Amino acid sequence: MAVAIQGGVKNLEERIKIDQLKEALTEIFSEYGNIIDLVAKKNLRAKGQAFVVFEDTAAAERAIQEVQGFELFDKPMHLDYAKTKSDATAQQQGTPEEFELHKRRRLAEKERKQAYQAAEEQKKLKRPAGAAAAADAATARPAKAARGAGLKSSNPSANAVVPEEYLPPNKTLFVQNLPEDYDTDGLTAIFGRFEGFREVRLVPGRKGIAFVEYEAEAGAISAKENTSGMGLGLESKPIKVVYQRQ
Repeated sequence: MAVAIQGGVKNLEERIKIDQLKEALTEIFSEYGNIIDLVAKKNLRAKGQAFVVFEDTAAAERAIQEVQGFELFDKPMHLDYAKTKSDATAQQQGTPEEFELHKRRRLAEKERKQAYQAAEEQKKLKRPAGAAAAADAATARPAKAARGAGLKSSNPSANAVVPEEYLPPNKTLFVQNLPEDYDTDGLTAIFGRFEGFREVRLVPGRKGIAFVEYEAEAGAISAKENTSGMGLGLESKPIKVVYQRQ
């Protein structure tokens, strides 16, 4: 059974190149057993972390016990067990269908987190100075009957707009940058390959955009993952695929 060390090895030196870091981690952890996956990423939120997957439980336990606090590039490593299955573990333990479901769920959860983080960042950027103090003061005194109740607030922070790249998953995709000669049949040939496909909707009077609907989020997630950036038309212009804004 494959066992992953918590997403996983933390407090790694961020300035080291990924290839060099992976080589060093492989050399250290391969002493404890067969490694079936080792992932280290460059993005800001994942910097300083790596994900190591061993083939068996005993190897992972020994590695955690003996490597805990070991200094790599002058920084002590922090190790723990994984809270979620890695792709390698899911692929090894399940059927191909279960593995595909695992990947869709992981991608959906990742995109939900990105949407939430983007919304929080927008709120911080648009929130006026002193707004927090004013809000605290307002809650500390008795509320009076509000004039114009139900009117839309003019405060820009009240309606933080999430960038469309970080919208949370739903059943409908918004496709942009389409070649003008692409019709419903052409798009159906592309998006109809994915589970639960329902229909393609073109927008009358608007060229280059379309909506693609699926029966469930899983189909939309798979379609977005596999078609975003696909080159279409004579110029192979990449299309943009995002979730429909709700």
